[in-house]
Amino acid sequence: MSGSVKRVALVSMHTSPAEQAGTGDAGGLNVSLMSTATELAARGVEVDLLTRATSTPRTTRLSDGVVLRELAAGPTTPLEKSGLTAVADEFGEAVATAAGRPRSRYDLIHAHYWLSGLATLPVAIELGIPFVQSFHTLAAMKNAHLAPGQEPEPSGRALAERYLAGQAGAVVASSTSEVTSLIDQVGAPADRIWVIPPGVDVDLFRPNRGGAAERVRELYGIEPGRPIVAVVGRVQPLKDQELGVRALAALNTLRGWAPVLVIAGESTPGDEGYLASLRGLAAHLGVEEEVRFAGALGREDLADLLAVASITLVPSHSETFGLVALETTASGRSVIGYRKTRLLESVADGRSGLLIE
Repeated sequence: MSGSVKRVALVSMHTSPAEQAGTGDAGGLNVSLMSTATELAARGVEVDLLTRATSTPRTTRLSDGVVLRELAAGPTTPLEKSGLTAVADEFGEAVATAAGRPRSRYDLIHAHYWLSGLATLPVAIELGIPFVQSFHTLAAMKNAHLAPGQEPEPSGRALAERYLAGQAGAVVASSTSEVTSLIDQVGAPADRIWVIPPGVDVDLFRPNRGGAAERVRELYGIEPGRPIVAVVGRVQPLKDQELGVRALAALNTLRGWAPVLVIAGESTPGDEGYLASLRGLAAHLGVEEEVRFAGALGREDLADLLAVASITLVPSHSETFGLVALETTASGRSVIGYRKTRLLESVADGRSGLLIE
């Protein structure tokens, strides 16, 4: 790749790749983007990570060959995703300016998430730059498995995804299950789809992390020998942390004891009430002493937790791939999740975990 591509723009309009996963709208996409940028840079490719500025626009060198450019588009404050379409054109203009600077022309623009594609496909067309799209999640997939009471994704998003899939020079999917949705539900040309599954840093996520058990138990006040169950992800109805709390209460009722449930992640903007409801539910079911709300964890702390937890639950209603499931497996632990959420390629059913209907 480095022989023909020297400079790449990885675009994530709605969330900065440098944001810590589990905060705001940051999750697996952010982890994947940062890791991809680092690996490309190690192969001699210069990478610009382009995102919308939520404070003073600035340019930050993150590492050798990797630069974060926070571009002005709309107010320099956080915006809900529903409001980002209104500033997509302005963000695209900022990207065009970045792409047109002397010595800054990109050999490739790779948009991540549909909003990024909406903003930058016109830029790529105007400047004659090859354009790649990764969706990470699709409206059609999410709408097929909504959480109770959850609003469906707007029709405008589904239409935009269909248009982007048809116009992109290539579409990168994270799993063959995503490919099925791209072809059957989005109408993407099969010959332009490439499957690149996420990887895991196996130096970080590994079994037998020295001192992990002591660090985790001290951090969360858990007695030695007591089982730990982890649920990792942004706290929102789609991720259904409520199921973890109810499962914990069921164990307490049936067996007279319960493990400690560690919920790692912050509420997404607008879902603060859901986080509060989880606390209330735990108290109502009598397991508030067995639940730890850990907030967003750094990568080292997350690796410790996954290496120590007996089980990681992935109760999400929709998962395109399931990076947390793969990180759990790399940590030598087991996963329980839904078969319908496309975890088939990150969980070996009956070997690395259990997939249920």
